Amino acid sequence: MLNTIEEENKDLLDESLMSSFLEKTQVLPKTGSMIEGSVISLEKNAVFINLPPFGTGVIFGKEYITVKDVLKNINVGDKIIAKIIDLEGENGYIELSLKEARQAIVWGEAEEMMNSKTILELPVKEANKGGLIIEWQGIQGFLPASQLKSEHYPQVTDGNKDRILEELKKLVGQNLPVAIIGAIPKEGKLIFSEKNITQAQKTEAVEKYAVGDVLEGEVTSAVDFGIFVKIEDDLEGLVHISEISWSLVEDPKTMFKPNDKIKVKIIEIEKGKISLSIKALTQNPWEKAKSTYKKGDDVSGVIIKFNKHGALASIEEGVAGLVHMSEFENETKLREALELGKSYNFKISIFEPESQKMILSFVS
Repeated sequence: MLNTIEEENKDLLDESLMSSFLEKTQVLPKTGSMIEGSVISLEKNAVFINLPPFGTGVIFGKEYITVKDVLKNINVGDKIIAKIIDLEGENGYIELSLKEARQAIVWGEAEEMMNSKTILELPVKEANKGGLIIEWQGIQGFLPASQLKSEHYPQVTDGNKDRILEELKKLVGQNLPVAIIGAIPKEGKLIFSEKNITQAQKTEAVEKYAVGDVLEGEVTSAVDFGIFVKIEDDLEGLVHISEISWSLVEDPKTMFKPNDKIKVKIIEIEKGKISLSIKALTQNPWEKAKSTYKKGDDVSGVIIKFNKHGALASIEEGVAGLVHMSEFENETKLREALELGKSYNFKISIFEPESQKMILSFVS
């Protein structure tokens, strides 16, 4: 019996010695590293934290003041993570920073969210000429105008920065679904994007469609080069200005406005981008023209546009011919002879309906 007790005492002593040895051989953490401990005392201007086997940590002074509101919700026994700012602080305590720890954790979360492409619903705080200021977890981030969805992108044709700012200011106070696309802790920078569809999601959405599909969409914006049409949530296609009508289109913005419901046809799908057409929904007028006109015919046409090659004359809806500059001494003479909006008589000198080409000679 005595031998058994002695053996048990020996085992306990061995365990105690081993525990003591392990504690002594623990690697002391470095300044700047994170450490976890339990709160053992809450004083008026300080919080003491047990950090076995390294000793006791303290949050005090300016470090205490900056997180005073947070510390109101902490009780003795709570575990907290802090950042070591001095291993040999006042009275031998390890000095800690809760603020810096929280910042490190937040930046870690930001990187995780960036990698997982998490969508955040955040309010717009401010606007400047380059984009929007958005705040997340106390960190101000930037949403460049180039990362806005088309319906929020400032539609300013002349690129006037003051007008761009006016448009961007309209978004202040609104909540936008955004994703973090850049996190640079050393510079304190967060970059956001409202274009939050991942390539995988976009590819999956696009794969539901095929060239030739006719869809009903909603105009999100009209720009100089065409119109953007929403096919489904977060999936848009572009109707290029050349695909709006068989007739000449000068400015899409005069023809369409946001929220207009229109029918479109998919004419191309490439690298996740969908190209749409409105004119493809109607018969190509050049097909009809093929059996109506021929080289040498006399026709009447209305001047609809001047360009560097001469003047365009509309023969019928969607069919126009070029009156070449070489028909006249110079551009001035051409504009004197032909006025926009007026009708004149011409002779077809070249007619290639397959390539939608018609050259006209002016009949004085």
